Amino acid sequence: MDTIPSEYIRSENEQPAATTLQGVVLEVPVIDISNVDDDEEKLVKEIVEASKEWGIFQVINHGIPDEVIENLQKVGKEFFEEVPQEEKELIAKKPGAQSLEGYGTSLQKEIEGKKGWVDHLFHKIWPPSAINYRYWPKNPPSYREANEEYAKWLRKVADGIFRSLSLGLGLEGHEMMEAAGSEDIVYMLKINYYPPCPRPDLALGVVAHTDMSYITLLVPNEVQGLQVFKDGHWYDVNYIPNAIIVHIGDQVEILSNGKYKSVYHRTTVNKYKTRMSWPVFLEPSSEHEVGPIPKLINEANPPKFKTKKYKDYVYCKLNKLPQ
Repeated sequence: MDTIPSEYIRSENEQPAATTLQGVVLEVPVIDISNVDDDEEKLVKEIVEASKEWGIFQVINHGIPDEVIENLQKVGKEFFEEVPQEEKELIAKKPGAQSLEGYGTSLQKEIEGKKGWVDHLFHKIWPPSAINYRYWPKNPPSYREANEEYAKWLRKVADGIFRSLSLGLGLEGHEMMEAAGSEDIVYMLKINYYPPCPRPDLALGVVAHTDMSYITLLVPNEVQGLQVFKDGHWYDVNYIPNAIIVHIGDQVEILSNGKYKSVYHRTTVNKYKTRMSWPVFLEPSSEHEVGPIPKLINEANPPKFKTKKYKDYVYCKLNKLPQ
């Protein structure tokens, strides 16, 4: 079968076959974060450059043990591939619910009713006060432990990235994290499951977008799919085993008053292989107000963004209203 339902077929200016720069794998910056104690200045410089130029980078030697990532991926794959559909539906998002959490939820109001070639699950993994275990799969039984362990390690990586981003703006190391809400930052995990697609040249897994988060920390499986828009072209992002892909999201662009760029990206699908990814979106709590950090504002640098509650930002973005 080499056809797909029309609601998955993208307009020509979106179709991956027509819009991807072929044969070029532009090297998204790869940053070794193991030597932070030896040469923090160099690390900060690399992260700042990547965040300004690209809005995306991959970190290696991040300290998360391989088996922690492997366990996260194993239990997520088992949920999608081995748990019966009716059991998955038990943790589906309720229609009209405010939160995104649950199985098979759809985030964006897609223009013209188009759909992404993807199945997914959202649930929070940190802080404990924000977690609703109702949306965590009961099967496989090791799902909870694998996700809690990953959250524990991921927070260390996130803290380091916030510190570098803060220092890179000429602030104290703790200031960006504080502006972001410190202990109240919500870690929202999404598992994307992209089954093989008969016409990967016509469909997309996830439509082009920037993330609403502060930053997004993502591990994919080995199947190529993430693409980044830079200088007018779409580029494939190389897969590096157990690296963590870091996206700068809208809220860090706002905090930095536009110094750091939120990355415009999308996901393609594969004819023969299943692609999966595990992004964790670090988000403000819904009532938290986000705006440019006051120390970055002066006569020469007026604010480029309004300060507003995160829930109001989300409402405007999802409903395609001006911010």
